[in-house]
Amino acid sequence: MIFQATTSGGGEFNKEMKESIECRMKGDDMFQDKKDEMEMDEMLESWETDPHGMKTTFIRLKNNLAKKKNAVLSFNSRPGITYSLRATVKDSDVTDKPLFVMVDIIDDDPANRWLSICFFRDMITDKDEFGDFVPGGLLGEDAHCFDYDNQDEILLSYIEQRIDEAHAYMSKQ
Repeated sequence: MIFQATTSGGGEFNKEMKESIECRMKGDDMFQDKKDEMEMDEMLESWETDPHGMKTTFIRLKNNLAKKKNAVLSFNSRPGITYSLRATVKDSDVTDKPLFVMVDIIDDDPANRWLSICFFRDMITDKDEFGDFVPGGLLGEDAHCFDYDNQDEILLSYIEQRIDEAHAYMSKQ
């Protein structure tokens, strides 16, 4: 199922949706399990209240991940808590880390969702100190997490650079 790009969100939302649909039409098999992809689509389709544009941001980050070489995505739903998009690299030589980024939609207040983007601490740098160190915060290991709750293009670009950095770490041969 491909969710409709007709929901509210304006031009940016429609741009991100178009990009998402184009990835799928090319036949990119980005999800390790089609059930995860369907579950994510259903969640996004049902997400109506979005005062801070987090849905558009989530789709932008998902599209960014889908374009990464050998990226494989999974989606874990825990309604009322989080919806987690996790990315790993297929056939990575890094065997002690099961993923390179986790993008969580924090769902404690569905009318006011926000994002938490987390990395294993040793995979990225945070020279500008925009993120928070979270001991044991990512699958029991030390993490670096970035809370995103408004349309801050500088912070979002910074997070996308950290995604690039973590992907490069996971892709090293």
